[in-house]
Amino acid sequence: MGIQEEPLVAVIMGSKSDWETMRHADEILTRFDVPHECRIISAHRTPTLMAEFAASAESRGIEVIIAGAGGAAHLPGMVAAQTLIPVLGVPVESHALKGMDSLLSIAQMPGGIPVGTLAIGKAGAINAALLAVAILANSRPELREKLRKFRQEQTAKVESDALS
Repeated sequence: MGIQEEPLVAVIMGSKSDWETMRHADEILTRFDVPHECRIISAHRTPTLMAEFAASAESRGIEVIIAGAGGAAHLPGMVAAQTLIPVLGVPVESHALKGMDSLLSIAQMPGGIPVGTLAIGKAGAINAALLAVAILANSRPELREKLRKFRQEQTAKVESDALS
C-alpha cells in the first residue's frame, strides 16, 4: 500500500475495511508521485499507537495526514489534537447511517482543533489526496505544474464528452 520512502503524506484509516475507500487517496498520491505511507491505526483499538504516530509524524517529515474513519470516526480528530500537521478527514460510509455519522463526527470538531473534512466515501478520498497535493504544491513548483496539468486534462475530458 503506497510508496514507502521518506513519505510526505500519511494515509491512515481505522480498519482494514476502510481500505476500499482510502485506496483512492493512495492512487491519486501515486499518480502525482507524492511519497506517502498507508497505515491502519485505530483511535479506539490502538490508542497508544495512534498517539505515538501523531506525535512523531512531524519529525518524520510528514506534511499532511489524510485520516479515514467510519462510524464514530474519532481518528481524524484525535490525530489532529496531537499534531500541528494539517489533518484531512475522510468520512467512510458506515453500514447503519451511510456515512452521515462519520461526516458529522469529523466535521463537528470543537473550535481550536481543525480537521479539514471532505465528502463521504470515494469522492472524499480522491479530494483529500488532491488537497494534500495542493498543500504540498505551495512550496513545490513541479508538483504545482502536475496539478495544473491534471486540471487541464479534466477540463479537456469533459469538453470532449460534451453532447452535440
